[in-house]
Amino acid sequence: MTGNGFGEIFRFTTFGESHGAAIGCVVEGVPANIPLQENDIQTALDRRRPGRSRFTTQRNEKDAVQILSGVFNGMTTGTPIGLLIENADHRSADYSEIAQKFRPAHADYPYFLKYGNRDYRGGGRSSARETALRVAAGALAVKVLRHFLNSPFDITAGLIQVGSEKTDVWNAAEINNNALFCPDSDAVSRFEKVIDDARAANDSVGAIIEIRAAGFPAGLGEPVYDRLDADLAKALMSINAVKGVEIGDGFAAARSTGRQNADEMTESANGTVFLSNHAGGILGGLSTGQPIIARIAVKPTPSVASPLKTVSADGRATVIQTTGRHDPCVGIRAVPVAEAMTACVLADHLLRLRAQYTV
Repeated sequence: MTGNGFGEIFRFTTFGESHGAAIGCVVEGVPANIPLQENDIQTALDRRRPGRSRFTTQRNEKDAVQILSGVFNGMTTGTPIGLLIENADHRSADYSEIAQKFRPAHADYPYFLKYGNRDYRGGGRSSARETALRVAAGALAVKVLRHFLNSPFDITAGLIQVGSEKTDVWNAAEINNNALFCPDSDAVSRFEKVIDDARAANDSVGAIIEIRAAGFPAGLGEPVYDRLDADLAKALMSINAVKGVEIGDGFAAARSTGRQNADEMTESANGTVFLSNHAGGILGGLSTGQPIIARIAVKPTPSVASPLKTVSADGRATVIQTTGRHDPCVGIRAVPVAEAMTACVLADHLLRLRAQYTV
């Protein structure tokens, strides 16, 4: 299997399976002499960790990260940073009944067709367990960004829709005050009811996450194939269960006119300012200095306890009913993952910009 790494200068490569002994990653491109200790990464991992509330899988993983290399006396050395997280609470027996059956809407079937073999224990490599490593890499990306940027910046994601319930309110200070990472305190109870109803029906529900990144310089991105929005879309689309990505107005731009969609500009005492941000902070593949805004659509968790029609490994029609511990709304724990992948993209492009110009 190839394609286990992401990024150019700031690059990370992950390994491991959901029910294997451990998962880990190697992060390259972190400069020397940046203060780093395990707790810097652990704080980010704890936000994504399973079992934090009744709305996520009850798999009891502490996700305790170990730094294996690249750090000496509390400072990065400039060499590859090796990270390891041991799997402590895997229950492989929960999946024995589906060893010869494919879960609909899951990666089981194409994995089997491609490799002729698959790790059915929690999905193996296709499991969202791998995203813990993305969060770990994202914590290092934030360290890199802080090392080079002289002004404050912020990367924040929030759950803005669960099923058909949604909110237009964005209060960033509220996001870490509830178990759903929702930016609207009034919407939390509505979202919770949708999730509880889905769980009671042995079902799951999808979600939409919005990501906002502010305080970044203009000029990030390369204007042809390595556009900032293209790399951001790839990063976000690579997250498990993500089925759609929007930048700025996204698909709504197709319903507007050129005049409506234009982000007009004017002068101010502090220089040029934009009067709107339909482009989501990216034009021609380059950041404009405006807040970068993206949204992702996360599908419902495919592992549900309701009986579904499927086929067996020998091609026979059958029925599958998945047991075990699964998120009724995987979009909740995807929030810190979306933040992490955004940070990785921005750190990578900041380093690429510095390779060409002084910022």
